[in-house]
Amino acid sequence: MNLRPITTILQVCDWMKTLYSGQEKMKKEVIHEPRFHGQTTKKSSMVMSRIHGKDTKIEIALRKALWARGYRYRKNYRTIPGSPDIALTKYKIAIFCDGEFFHGKEWNVLKPRIQNGNNSEYWIKKIERNKERDAEKDLELLGMGWTVIHFWGNDILNNIDECIKVIEESIFDIKIGDVD
Repeated sequence: MNLRPITTILQVCDWMKTLYSGQEKMKKEVIHEPRFHGQTTKKSSMVMSRIHGKDTKIEIALRKALWARGYRYRKNYRTIPGSPDIALTKYKIAIFCDGEFFHGKEWNVLKPRIQNGNNSEYWIKKIERNKERDAEKDLELLGMGWTVIHFWGNDILNNIDECIKVIEESIFDIKIGDVD
């Protein structure tokens, strides 16, 4: 399982370096949001219309588990960068529930598969920009004193207790830090 809590700026910098491996690190030209200009089929249009940015199955599962354990949160908290899927404002923890495809899990494996598919140029640009934006927002949140945690969708669905454990450990670390 690849749970990836990001708690320090150094960890984000290391994460960004792996994101840009093989290229000039941190000097990469910003990729603009790609726009699709190709032909779509009825089937692909129907599939894409069912993809939502809020209240996804993975977000709801994690929120229900947090609520059942007594944690109160804000969902899609728009007052901070990145509008985290779940924000534990009391502890300044921002939680993102990332889909494997759109956020490029195992990008070195996924990218060659996408290159062989339809509209590969569009999808590669889109996913690379999503990964880049994730790193940018993580840095902004860390600079504001927030703890940032990302979970992959399958990790939430298959190992929700471990995800909750990561969150609770972060809360514990924050409480310990407040005592010092």
